[in-house]
Amino acid sequence: MQIVCLDLEGVLVPEIWIEFSKRTGIPELSRTTRDEPDYDRLMRYRLDILERRSLGLADIQSVIAGMGPMPGAREFLDELRAGFQVVILSDTFYEFARPLMEQLGRPTLFCHRLEVDAAGVVRGYRLRLPDQKRAAVNAFRALNFQVIAAGDSYNDTAMLGAAHAGIFFRPPERIVGEFPQFPVTREYPALLAAIRQAAASI
Repeated sequence: MQIVCLDLEGVLVPEIWIEFSKRTGIPELSRTTRDEPDYDRLMRYRLDILERRSLGLADIQSVIAGMGPMPGAREFLDELRAGFQVVILSDTFYEFARPLMEQLGRPTLFCHRLEVDAAGVVRGYRLRLPDQKRAAVNAFRALNFQVIAAGDSYNDTAMLGAAHAGIFFRPPERIVGEFPQFPVTREYPALLAAIRQAAASI
């Protein structure tokens, strides 16, 4: 049996923190896992900015409410799910992702949770477990699944490497240069074709 694991932000929906950065006019918040391989360092950097600027969960959710999937993402996902079991593995948070999942047809999502106080201030975050994308892929493999994974950032490379087949989707060129072993796709038809080709060859 085969299963496809997809990253969320940058693959199916825009980067939430980049959108939030644009809306708030805080360029420092545009930093993502495309720029910073250390996820904990990145999140603590973000939380420090939120605290200094007195921004809470409601401020972020108001931006997310105006967002939607990337053009063609829902159609791609529907076609993919017609032929494969699909799981979204993301380093986002359930508190962010819920409205976007509705627009994508409620695919299965594994991600993390925020720690938010009664005033709506984001005090921290709780990882499902460290390196959860790779751990999920390894767990699927232990269940005798053949795993195909696709992502775009540093935090996806462990997942791509653990899968039977890993595919980049619209990654920055510097990441492509560091991980030349993964084929690169930039449009949904090409990603769908690469997944099907991988499925036929593993």
